[in-house]
Amino acid sequence: MFQVTPLRRLAVTACAAVIASVLVGPAPASGYAGTAGGPLAPPPVRDEDQVPGDHLTVTVRHAGGRADGTFEVYCHPERGDHPDVGRACRAVDRNTRWGREAFAPAPDGGVCTMRYGGPATAHVTGRWAGRPVDATYDRSDGCQIERWDRLVPLLPDLRPAPTR
Repeated sequence: MFQVTPLRRLAVTACAAVIASVLVGPAPASGYAGTAGGPLAPPPVRDEDQVPGDHLTVTVRHAGGRADGTFEVYCHPERGDHPDVGRACRAVDRNTRWGREAFAPAPDGGVCTMRYGGPATAHVTGRWAGRPVDATYDRSDGCQIERWDRLVPLLPDLRPAPTR
């Protein structure tokens, strides 16, 4: 019968740590290692990370109806001519994580479903968290649709209505 000894447990733990550092990279200098049993994760966005006057210009085309147009969004404090400034700011805040770009493109070489979400496009420019933003969005495949949907309602909600 296989018996777990302290030495064997130490060896398994060391191997897991090496594999994790190869797959995800070393833990940040702060020593934050995530939750027990979960993947390594960056710390949450802190109040001091939010830059007063975050400003985004969102241009949406081919989404249909009132969703098309150019909208200004100012966050921290919230204002602008976007149809739902408060929820738009919260959507970007929710996707802002330490070590990850909120407006990053879909990763190259990802496995994406072959579904088409329509002709809508969006262009987001401005400054967020003190960094310049110049990002384009479309709904050409599953990865692009998911990337778009993460920023709803900054970008219009184009998901199909649920059927009954």
